Amino acid sequence: MVQALVRAALLFMLVSCASAAPGQSTPDPQDADVPYLPTPYPVVDAMLRLAGVQAGDVLYDLGAGDGRIVIAAAREYGIRAVGIELDERKVAEARANVARAGLAGRVEIRQGDVFDADLREASVVTLFLFPEINERLLPKLRAELRPGARIVSHRFGLGDWQPERRVEAHGYPLLLWTVPPR
Repeated sequence: MVQALVRAALLFMLVSCASAAPGQSTPDPQDADVPYLPTPYPVVDAMLRLAGVQAGDVLYDLGAGDGRIVIAAAREYGIRAVGIELDERKVAEARANVARAGLAGRVEIRQGDVFDADLREASVVTLFLFPEINERLLPKLRAELRPGARIVSHRFGLGDWQPERRVEAHGYPLLLWTVPPR
């Protein structure tokens, strides 16, 4: 039931974006009113497995929401994780969740725009953002991530960059890319 409601909400948002009249904008990553849809916990686990998270990785979650992905990565894999979130209410919630989980030493939540974030230290990037935002992020990801860094997206692609793997997790597509050598 919950999955059906989430799917319905997402479909509504996608239809709204796709049906915008010429001159109307689609959701902007700098707009704090971009809706937040939490990634279901079983999907979080599947994303981390698909990314092949291992000791020594540094995971960045773009659009971190309540911090569930960075918390799971630090708790389950013992890695350092950074969440980037624009909405100050979500940042406060995520920071509280990190503190409650006792992971303040390994997890950092940064308030800011994903387009302004420095991603160079990330070896894994996770995201669940609108297709238009993913497409705009693609040049930044390619420019800042080191060869071998893995990117996992929940549901949406990265413009014209074809994923090397696609899996289903609880009815949702997860897509994996590895940054190629330069």
